[in-house]
Amino acid sequence: MSMQKNWIGKSKGAQIHFKLENSDDFIPVFSTRPDTVYGATYMVLAPEHPLVEKLVSPDARNEVKTYREKAAGKSDLERTELQKEKTGVFIGAYAINPLNEEKIPIWIADYVLSSYGTGAIMAVPGHDERDHEFAKKFNLPIINVVTAPKNWDAAKAYCGEGVSINSKLINGLKTPEAIKKITDFLSSKNAGQSKINFKLRDWVFSRQRYWGEPIPIINCDKCGAIAVDDKDLPVLLPKVEKYQPTGTGESPLAAMESWVNVKCPKCRGQAKRETNTMPQWAGSCWYYLRFMDPLNKKEFVSSEIEKAWSPVDLYIGGAEHAVLHLLYARFWHKVLYDIGLVSEKEPFKKLIHQGMILSYAYCDKKGIYRKYSELDIKDNGTAVLKENGETIKPVVEKMSKSKKNVINPDEIVEKYGADAFRMYEMFMGPLEMAKPWDMNGIEGIYRFLKRIWRWGIQCADGIKNNSIKAALDDKDLTILRHQTIKKVTRDIEDLKFNTAISALMIYFNKFNDLGISKEDFEIFLTITHPLAPHITDELWERSGKTDSLINKAWPMANEKIISERELEIPIQINGKIKAKIHVKETIEKEELEELAKQSVKEHLSGKKIIKLIIVPKRLVSIVIKTCAKT
Repeated sequence: MSMQKNWIGKSKGAQIHFKLENSDDFIPVFSTRPDTVYGATYMVLAPEHPLVEKLVSPDARNEVKTYREKAAGKSDLERTELQKEKTGVFIGAYAINPLNEEKIPIWIADYVLSSYGTGAIMAVPGHDERDHEFAKKFNLPIINVVTAPKNWDAAKAYCGEGVSINSKLINGLKTPEAIKKITDFLSSKNAGQSKINFKLRDWVFSRQRYWGEPIPIINCDKCGAIAVDDKDLPVLLPKVEKYQPTGTGESPLAAMESWVNVKCPKCRGQAKRETNTMPQWAGSCWYYLRFMDPLNKKEFVSSEIEKAWSPVDLYIGGAEHAVLHLLYARFWHKVLYDIGLVSEKEPFKKLIHQGMILSYAYCDKKGIYRKYSELDIKDNGTAVLKENGETIKPVVEKMSKSKKNVINPDEIVEKYGADAFRMYEMFMGPLEMAKPWDMNGIEGIYRFLKRIWRWGIQCADGIKNNSIKAALDDKDLTILRHQTIKKVTRDIEDLKFNTAISALMIYFNKFNDLGISKEDFEIFLTITHPLAPHITDELWERSGKTDSLINKAWPMANEKIISERELEIPIQINGKIKAKIHVKETIEKEELEELAKQSVKEHLSGKKIIKLIIVPKRLVSIVIKTCAKT
């Protein structure tokens, strides 16, 4: 949620009205620092601001036109972060500072974007780095209106808080009080008001390409942009043999005249279809709704089905999705909610960020990264360079071609199989954590699956020829079996795959030591199937079954059997074990405390219990001291 808030960029400040010279009109400006308004020595409009055409003087018109055309060819990134030198043009007009009634010149500059705030800024070069750089280049006045620290470089803009100076109304006030007083004053004079602004990066929704959903708009020289009639939807892409770029910067669709040229739905005159197409974002923002009702030809999802299935229970994605797909899917869904097409305000109930898979990188003493194929990797993680025997210690890095530590899934699947690859990824650690890929780790999972295969073949053959026991008569195994069913069920639901696999390993080792049985064969394969579907289905089929394990009912844990498990609990007195008791795992704390005292009562005679600590399922520790004689 914090990532989305930062991406949207909520800013608190004030909207200030700068009147135009010889006019009752004004230009609204948003600022997070209205206390610096006395330091505004010029104003800057975005080149595409609608007032530029109205305000530009005849003498400046040609220069302004040229500048605006150049700015139109730049992206927002090129105009702000990538542009090293400030550029701009004075448009020959002036605005009035509402606090001191001073005339200030109006410029256009491409570092101001129409997409943020009002597309206009009050330039305060004494306290804004961009404005300071601009003012220096074009010899514009710089007035300091906030005190800077004593050691501050006077040649730089001071952008922090301080005490107001050179500001008649608020001199001597600290920044928070100055902001409030200025905002209240502007509001009382109808020259501004407090405001919250949001800065959301533009969503690039149209693309100059052939593929993608056509945008259902028809452009008419007379009527403007007109929506395609509902009866003519959906607009389909034309079927063509070639869809190479036009070479003019337009979409390939622009060259397909039979598709582009249409009648205007409003005036019936000649018009053209919109030739840009939507990005992949458009479909991915609502695909989860279509999945609910994919065969519906009348509506994108029926209201009954949407109400039955919405919202989506779980959204899993990398952290980068938070401000991309997840954020825009939420926006899209909220629009659908506002127009009454979905029943829930939010599309997803729960979000989990999966951790990044990292990898060990090996850099030799010359600073050259080495491929895994060039190394002999030891069990302790270190590696020996095959060509000269140099020992190299690994460093955990993000997978990168330059560091030669990219793991190719195809190679892993070819060598170890899909199940080993799949299970090792789940066994590496908690889903949310970043974790390094370890070739020794997958070897361990691979060996475990080979043991399962050998055991499974033996069981399958025994089932087919009726030479296998129905069940193994062992109380501890019976209890462990049901404990494992319970734990694996809960862990898979909680996405704790690594601990589910650990429980399966313990269960497997237990029954494998005791022998083979049909009961453990069926239960073990069933609860292992979600984690290793290929090997378990193969063994299931070899036992004579004709359908997949996915169709088999999930086993249920018997809580009564689980409760019969006994634990051996050591009883300590002042750090030394004095007794051991055997109790059921489900014993209540109060009962365990009483049994512990009874088991060491001879050691407690004439003593005072200072503290009694119970470590669940493991230990009871008693601290005592000798009672004072009376």
